[in-house]
Parts: sequence; C-alpha cells; structure tokens
Amino acid sequence: MELKAGSRWRSAVCDTEVVVVRAPTGTPLLECGGKPMIPHDVERPGSAEVDPAHADGTQMGKRFADPDSGIEVLATKGGAGSLSLDGKALPLKDAKPLPSSD
Repeated sequence: MELKAGSRWRSAVCDTEVVVVRAPTGTPLLECGGKPMIPHDVERPGSAEVDPAHADGTQMGKRFADPDSGIEVLATKGGAGSLSLDGKALPLKDAKPLPSSD
C-alpha cells in the first residue's frame, strides 16, 4: 500500500473515504475502523465490521495529520470508523488561527 499525495482510499468496513494530501515518510499502514484502508477502486470485502475500539467516526471535510510520519489526509466522505495510522489514532489537524482584524 503506497500512500502517495493525491491517492484516494476508502474504508473496508464503513463509508469513510479520504484523499492523501501529504504523503508520509516510510510505509505506515493507514486504517479506518480498525482495518487497513483499501484503494478507492477496489471492492470492499463483504464480512468486515467496524472494531468498537475504533468507532469514533470520521467527519467529512476534516483534515487529519500525524506530525511524526508527515501524513495528512482529507476526509471526502464520513463514516462510522475512526482513522488510525499503524494502530494509533490519527489526530484531527488544528485550524490555523486567523489574524486579528483590529
């Protein structure tokens, strides 16, 4: 699984879909709902379910980033599973503060 900038991925267990905005260093495993994500054009396996430990959900339009690996993804479709990288929760990226307009 090569996570290149611009590549599209989807969850094997829920409706979540993401686009890689910034590729990671190394070859970490991008997961959703406790299962590895699959390329957008690959069929989902029929029997997989969201792991209850990874069921916090993913909201559409939110960016998730890991400063250690450098990966950044944008959720293009929300779902019941939460995103993780090598089993560790992928944190929501903080918004940049706007300059004051005094």
